Amino acid sequence: MREFGYERASDVSGAVAVLGADPEARYLGGGTNLVDLMKIGVERPALLVDVRELPLDSVEVTADGGLRIGATVTNSDLAAHPEVRRRYPALTQAVLAGASGQLRNMATVGGNLLQRTRCGYFTDVSKPCNKREPGSGCPAIEGEHRNHAILGASEHCVAVHPSDMGVALAAFDAVVEYETAEGKGELALTDFYLPVGDTPHLETGLPAGALITAVTLPPAPVAANSTYRKVRERASYAFAIGSVAAAVDVQDGVVRDARIALGAVASRPWRARAAEAALIGQPAEGATFAAAADAELAAAKPLPDSTYKVPLMRNLIIALLTELSEATR
Repeated sequence: MREFGYERASDVSGAVAVLGADPEARYLGGGTNLVDLMKIGVERPALLVDVRELPLDSVEVTADGGLRIGATVTNSDLAAHPEVRRRYPALTQAVLAGASGQLRNMATVGGNLLQRTRCGYFTDVSKPCNKREPGSGCPAIEGEHRNHAILGASEHCVAVHPSDMGVALAAFDAVVEYETAEGKGELALTDFYLPVGDTPHLETGLPAGALITAVTLPPAPVAANSTYRKVRERASYAFAIGSVAAAVDVQDGVVRDARIALGAVASRPWRARAAEAALIGQPAEGATFAAAADAELAAAKPLPDSTYKVPLMRNLIIALLTELSEATR
């Protein structure tokens, strides 16, 4: 591991100032992803700025009935918070599905959003990878890609984003708040992650040196009837090969509102807007749910070894929508 400096930030403005002066510095939250990447040489920061002790560790109900989640809230505290469990149960389920208790006790909300792909070519510095070394190529396309993207990929990168929490946040229109030396800003989560395109090394729309300070969830009554389902290759603490966060509001047998996001299918949590549009105003029945899944997956472009993900995701979407609609009867 490369030698590096360490500073503990005492306030947000001080942390931002340090990164503004040193572009090779990185913010350190729980370190559950960054430190691992440093050990294998993927990340090589000259300085770590520890932000874990900043006063960004609360979950608050907003005036309009949503939630504001501080960036240093641990995953364990987020999952256990009574308002999260009551208002956004899919978020609690996603966080609990994401890692072991030990990791959840360390990992932070801000760090979870910024975790990087677990693609084996990205984490092996002896191999080319456009995400790690722009222009070097994407060997996954011809090589090992069983667990890779089927939506929104390009010839430059087919890696997927590993966050479970991010999938639930994407379903409920989360907004990421941040601060830079120039002031405060915010990005809708759907704009926070950049399309992979021909620049897969550019992963988020955060300005240089920006520190995530909070994530805001707007009020969403439909989210109270939500769930998260994750499929993985082993039962305990593995990354998803496919996941769905879904919520529906059914009245008089008709879908009045729906939210769906997919995980482990793209370089970012994938908001399934085509599926949502196909549901609204339609009967809450199996044919409707199948049509919604097909509408979303029509754009899927799997590679030879990832074709299984298309029927997998179709079945997941149908199963969750059926389960949620039956719960409202």
